[in-house]
Amino acid sequence: MASLKEVRNRIVSVSSTQQITKAMKMVAAAKLRRAQDNIMRMRPYAQRLNNILENLSGVQSEEGTNAYAQKRDVQRVLIIAVTSDRGLCGAFNSNVQKAVNQLIAERYAQQAAAGNVSIMAIGKKGHEYFAKRGYTMAGDFTTVFGNLSFDTVRVAAELAMEGFRTGAYDQVDLVYNEFKNVATQIIRTEQFLPIQENQEEQNASQAESDYIFEPSKQEILEQLIPKSLKIQVYKAVLESNASEHGARMTAMDKATDNAGELLKQLKLTYNRTRQAAITTEILEIVGGAEALAAGK
Repeated sequence: MASLKEVRNRIVSVSSTQQITKAMKMVAAAKLRRAQDNIMRMRPYAQRLNNILENLSGVQSEEGTNAYAQKRDVQRVLIIAVTSDRGLCGAFNSNVQKAVNQLIAERYAQQAAAGNVSIMAIGKKGHEYFAKRGYTMAGDFTTVFGNLSFDTVRVAAELAMEGFRTGAYDQVDLVYNEFKNVATQIIRTEQFLPIQENQEEQNASQAESDYIFEPSKQEILEQLIPKSLKIQVYKAVLESNASEHGARMTAMDKATDNAGELLKQLKLTYNRTRQAAITTEILEIVGGAEALAAGK
C-alpha cells in the first residue's frame, strides 16, 4: 500500500492537472466560438461560388479545356493534409494521418512505391509525422494557424495549383476534418485537382439558367476557377480549425472529468491509508501499555 506522503503528492499532482485541463477547455471554447463563426460565414460564400461555376456549363469551352481540369495518367500525386500545430485534441490529428495512409495504401500504392507521392502538410503535427516517414514534403506550412487568414492559406493553394498546371503532379487530393458540432468531426477526402465535372448538375443548371457572358465565358472561367480552388482550400482549413478547437474542448472536458474521478479514488485511498495508520498506532500504543503493565 502506498504511503500517505505518496498518495498526498498524487492528489496535489492530479489537482494541478485538473486545473490545467479546465483552463484549456475554457480557452478552446472561446476560440471555438470565433472559429465556428468564421466557417459559418464562409460556407454560404463557397457554396454560392461553386453554384456559379456549375451554372457555367463546367470547365469546357469553345477555346479548349481549362488547365486545372486536364485529366492525365496519375503518376505523381500530391496530398494536402490539414492537421493542427498542437496536440491535446484527442484523435483529431491521428484521424487525418490514418486517412492519408489509407488513401495511399488503397489508391496510390504504386506511386508511393516509386516515391512519387508528396505531402503538403498544413499544420505542424502533420508535417512532423509525414516528414519522419520519408515522404517528400511540398512547402512548409507549419505556422499557418498562428496567423490564419486567406493570404496565408492562398500560398499553399497556389503552390499545389502551380504544381498541377506545370505537370509536377497529376492529381491533388485534400484530406481534412469537417466541423459538424463540438463533439463530432468528419474526415473528408476530396479530389482537389483535376476539377471534377458533375454532368447531371451541369445539365440541370443549364436548363434553369440563361447567362450572357461579358467578357467571354473562357475569360470568366480563367478567373473564377483559380479563385474557387483557393476558396476550397481556405474553407477546408477553416473547417479543420473549428474542428480542432471542438476536439480539444471535448478532450479537455473528458480529461477534467477523469481527473475528478481519480481524485475521488485517491482521497478515498488516502483516508483508508490514514485510518489504517492510526489504527496501527493505537494498537502499538495499547500493546506497549499492556507490556508495561505486565512488566510491573
